[in-house]
Amino acid sequence: MPAYYLEALTVTLGIILLMAETFCSCKSKAWVGISAAIGLAVILCLTFIAIGPDAKPDACWARWPLWNFYNFDSLAKFYKIFALVTTIFVLLLAVDYRKILARFTEVPDSEVGTGEFYALPIFACAGMMWLASAKDLAGAFVALELVTVTFYILVAYMRRNVGSLEAGVKYLILGALSTGFLVYGIAWVYGATGTMSLAQISETIPHLKDTTALLFGVALVMVGLGFKIGAVPMQVWIPDVYQGAPTPTTAFLSVGSKAAGFILTIRFLTPFLANEATRGPVLTLLLIIACATLLFGNLAAIPQTNFKRLLAYSSIAHAGFLILALAAWAPETAVSLGSIKVVSFYLATYLLMTLGVFFVLAQVRIQRDGESISDFNGLGKTNPLLALALTVLLAALAGVPLTAGFIGKFFVFSLAVEAKLWIGVGIGFISAAAGFYYYFSVIRAMWWNAPADDKAIVLPSISKVCIALLTIAVLVLGFWPQPILALLK
Repeated sequence: MPAYYLEALTVTLGIILLMAETFCSCKSKAWVGISAAIGLAVILCLTFIAIGPDAKPDACWARWPLWNFYNFDSLAKFYKIFALVTTIFVLLLAVDYRKILARFTEVPDSEVGTGEFYALPIFACAGMMWLASAKDLAGAFVALELVTVTFYILVAYMRRNVGSLEAGVKYLILGALSTGFLVYGIAWVYGATGTMSLAQISETIPHLKDTTALLFGVALVMVGLGFKIGAVPMQVWIPDVYQGAPTPTTAFLSVGSKAAGFILTIRFLTPFLANEATRGPVLTLLLIIACATLLFGNLAAIPQTNFKRLLAYSSIAHAGFLILALAAWAPETAVSLGSIKVVSFYLATYLLMTLGVFFVLAQVRIQRDGESISDFNGLGKTNPLLALALTVLLAALAGVPLTAGFIGKFFVFSLAVEAKLWIGVGIGFISAAAGFYYYFSVIRAMWWNAPADDKAIVLPSISKVCIALLTIAVLVLGFWPQPILALLK
């Protein structure tokens, strides 16, 4: 099956579900989310049999001009799988979260205005999949804006909730600002190289007499991409938007949007890091951004009392670790994964840990009507298994050994040490220590503090299965990371 069918099928699925939901009079809209998850699961299976033009050069479709803009290598395949898996889990989370959505949408306590909430992530998923295959800056920009515009709607979806509306306005304004930086940077890159094709940019750089204009364009693009990945100096929107947005949207932003930003960052920076003329300044810029992001994210997370805001600053901190891996730029060898695969592995483990935490947070929000750390008080007494699962997931985010989070951080620090980025390594260790403190403050609340309400949190079937799967995966990958490594190959 030609690879471009994957995005076509994803968009078609979204349109069909939108139309079906419009003409269906069902009171519950859960069927839309479940149907979307099943449809994406089918597309996920098709991803493993999809092929690019190199696999079948004699086919008529292999000679289409499309392939000048569309790439289907192992990295694109991995990030398409990543986007599909993320969206499936987010849709399942949204199905169990529909009670809160119904309270703050068109008709309170009715699901009349919630149907579109399950279809919109499908279009965002299609944008992420197109981003993974981008070979041209113009195409990458269009795909990125499809993702961003979809999130504008999802963030402000609970229109009867002031926090959601505020989050939507902030995300819209700062998103528009970042888009301006991105477009202006792309214009400078185009002006300096005469092309928007990433492959041709790589060929043009060695022939440039002066790279000043080109590097200025790279800096502007990195400011714009910093908004997407949650890096300094464009990270200021994250805490307020994460706190105000619906929890499924926050989970999608934290994992899916970040991964989309990083695959575009990798595609964009690869030509500049492959050339001697531009490698040094770009690596210096990445190291500065990584150090600033690590310090800001981890230190700002320490005083937080709202769990969503804590996860927001944590998301910034993890972006810092990912950028540090890029700053220690290293190609793949027989004994080393290389920076690109380390970033991809880290994102895959981050997906499992973060989505698991958000499944727990969503149920605490629904059943205890709060998102503060104090709302987790006594969870170890009222639901020990749920508290144990959250303990494992938070420990993994902190980087405790024998969890998937430790393997990811170990790979990042190994690259930084090999590249002799001692400032980055030092700041990374300080940041990791700070992470232990604020993650374990939640664990302490669950196991040591007395519950305000003795009523147990009862998990719906979907959340119960997803939390169990994600927690087990985090533990198994902590000592057997080969499944993710096999996907990367």
